[in-house]
Amino acid sequence: MRVNFDPALRAGILFLFLCGLLAPASAAPIGDVTREELKAQLEGPTPPLVLDVRTPEEYAAGHVPGAVNLPHDQAAARLEELRPYRDRTIVLYCKSGRRAGIAADTLAQAGFGPLRHLAGDMPGWVSAGLPVEKAAADTPR
Repeated sequence: MRVNFDPALRAGILFLFLCGLLAPASAAPIGDVTREELKAQLEGPTPPLVLDVRTPEEYAAGHVPGAVNLPHDQAAARLEELRPYRDRTIVLYCKSGRRAGIAADTLAQAGFGPLRHLAGDMPGWVSAGLPVEKAAADTPR
């Protein structure tokens, strides 16, 4: 069975879609920070909060020094822990950027920012020969 919509209704729906009002929510716009920039920021007077959004096992195997483990699928449930960092720069990373994007979207929707993504994620950090910590998962400081 085919449903025929009034041409004016179809035009209205198309207009709303093109304006983005009916489009699915997109990932939060998030700028990249290079490995070198992050290393310098971590050594500065006001370092960003660095969130490793991989699994606790991945985190324990090696992470950016000082990073806090917050698995991407727990971000929404753990927003209250991050509340003190709401207006502080937050750098997120994972293995490929996918999970960091998901977590960044969650944080952006909750009003956190500015948010940054570590370019190259953890593999890029390691391949650049930058320091890596190995320890159990931590909570925000």
